[in-house]
This record gives sequence, structure tokens and C-alpha cells, in this order.
Amino acid sequence: MIGIDELKFDKDGLIPAIVVDADTGAVLMLAYMNDESLRISIYEGQTCFWSRSRGKLWRKGETTGNVQHIENIKADCDLDALLVTVRKDGPACHTGADSCFFADVFGESKPPFALSKLFSIIEDRKINRKPGSYTTYLFEKGVDKILKKIGEESTEVIIAGKAGNKAETIYEIADLAYHAMVLMAEMGISPEDVIKELASRHVVDKKVDND
Repeated sequence: MIGIDELKFDKDGLIPAIVVDADTGAVLMLAYMNDESLRISIYEGQTCFWSRSRGKLWRKGETTGNVQHIENIKADCDLDALLVTVRKDGPACHTGADSCFFADVFGESKPPFALSKLFSIIEDRKINRKPGSYTTYLFEKGVDKILKKIGEESTEVIIAGKAGNKAETIYEIADLAYHAMVLMAEMGISPEDVIKELASRHVVDKKVDND
């Protein structure tokens, strides 16, 4: 048995935590814990991490319901990394994937990311409800839940922007964009519909009344 005080946290007081599925052994995610979040995790029996981008505690599943119930926590031989075995209530990744580790790594030939491809995946989740998918969860809950998430993410964008935190603002805008696309798919709105609307407005140099 290893005491928390024996663990080797880094200069920022953090230790990496590799989360694995108790049933399949699959690696679900990599996150970080500090002394407080580790103690909370042990006490509550559910994963609690420290968000480096947000600078605050982060209880996994507190907004999505995708809670991770801890089976055990082991330290590696150097006492500077943790292996957290869990049983999960839903997907580990905020994209709706079961694991955060799903993207194959390419060399220079890596295909570029495309919003159209992401939207196609979201549309597919509306039709083919993949169990455990966060996107499926949103479609099953309906438009009220989707709109609530858009409201929450909009608020997060405002908070991050007001704080002048560029990295956090990018993160929150990405979350907002994703949830907006879920709403689009729910309502049968295509990206082309939005592009057409923007093209018709000439919003960049639209004149304003300064009175």
C-alpha cells in the first residue's frame, strides 16, 4: 500500500492518471490529479481530476452523467504515475467516443480535419444511436437538453474570453461549435444552409449606426 504523501507529484503538484476500463482493459483517457483531487477520488469512489486548462477541480461526469466508478488505483514503480481502473456509466471522451484514444497517428499524409466530416458523424449518430455515445445521449434527451448545453457552453466562452485566456477560449468555442452542430442535425439544418446565410449578409463590413 502506498500513501498519497509518498507519491511524486511534479513541480506543478500534479501526477498523470491513466484511466482504464475494468471490464475490457481498454485505455480510456489520460488526465491529471493533484493531492486534493486524488483524495476526493478515493473518498467519493469516483474520478476527480485537476483541469490544467481551467485551473480547477473537474469531477468526471458532473455535467454529462458519464461518471467513472473507481475499482482501484495503483502507482507505478517510480511513484510518479497512476493507473485508475474504473467502471464507466458512459463514454470517456467529450466527443462521445468510448475512449479518448481513437485517432490513428499519420505522418505528413495525415488527412486534414474537416467540419463536414464531423457533421456527417453527428448526423449518423442521430440515425444510428451508438450506445454509450455522448452525441447519442444528446439526441435521446432531445432539443431541450441540446439547447441547455449550448447555453452552458456559450457562458463558458464568455467567461474564458473575459478572462483573456486564449487556450481556454479556443477550447470552449470548439465545445460550442460541436453542440451547435448537434442542434443543426436535430433540426435538419446543414452547414451549407449556414454558409449561404452568412454569404447573403456581408457581415464583416456591415454599416452600423453610431448614434
